[in-house]
Amino acid sequence: MKKPSVASDAPCRPCEFSGDLGRSVLNALSAHIAILDAQGVIMETNKAWQAFAAAGNGNSAQQFIGVNYLAVCDATEGPDAPDARAVAAGIRAVIRGEVQEYLHDYPCHSPTEQHWFYLRAIRMEAREQVQVVVSHEEITQLKLAEEALRQSKKAIEDQKQDLEETNIALKVLLKQREADKGELEQKVLTNIKDLVFPYIEKLKRAPLRPKDKTTVTVIENHLNDIISPLLQRLANVNILLTPQEMQVAALVKDGRSSKEIADILNVSETTVHFHRKNLRRKFNIKNNATNLRTYLMSMA
Repeated sequence: MKKPSVASDAPCRPCEFSGDLGRSVLNALSAHIAILDAQGVIMETNKAWQAFAAAGNGNSAQQFIGVNYLAVCDATEGPDAPDARAVAAGIRAVIRGEVQEYLHDYPCHSPTEQHWFYLRAIRMEAREQVQVVVSHEEITQLKLAEEALRQSKKAIEDQKQDLEETNIALKVLLKQREADKGELEQKVLTNIKDLVFPYIEKLKRAPLRPKDKTTVTVIENHLNDIISPLLQRLANVNILLTPQEMQVAALVKDGRSSKEIADILNVSETTVHFHRKNLRRKFNIKNNATNLRTYLMSMA
């Protein structure tokens, strides 16, 4: 919204600020100030107002004394019209005494620069005459700072959104990786159990030399170390198991009966029961209703 840009020779009445002290105070203020009478006619302006007017039309003598500020606002057209109408309505409300103060901020851009102003209209009564002090304080730097802050906030929000989306994508990838890993482990376990262990069991029952039996046992133990994720889980919880207890635990988890475990490990069923009892004790399974295989499967 532009300030009045036409001059007038209309007479003006005395203003309370026409004294030297009042004028000195007005001229010392950085705000662009005009004093209006009850009809909206400009009675007085300060140096800041005059300097702004000179910058706009090149006439340093233009003070707009006698110009009807409200009429100028009413006649404003174009993009500034809504602000001008709002200001005129606000000042009239102050003149009528409906409000003591009216506030409004608005843009006032030139072809080369952007400016924003904060308008403040205050009612005062002087010598039984209503007068209104209208001040325009430039708030361009504040508006620019607000816009910079808004842009910065938007950039942070965009970055946060990008990070959230990246995080979701990473979670999906990690979940898929875990699924692929589990599927691969299952394939390895199935293949070794179905294609390798049956032959190892046959070899263990065959009439081999002690040295060959030892070799078969070593192969079986190493395969169990490779294929059993359970062993790593047991290591993570710091449970100390003997090598044969690990073998029994892996076979129990696979659903083998005590007799099958005894045949595979070439030990007695009594030995298998002993190991199962030790496993329950080391895992602190005190409830007899808790199944050892179920517990071991929950750890894998």
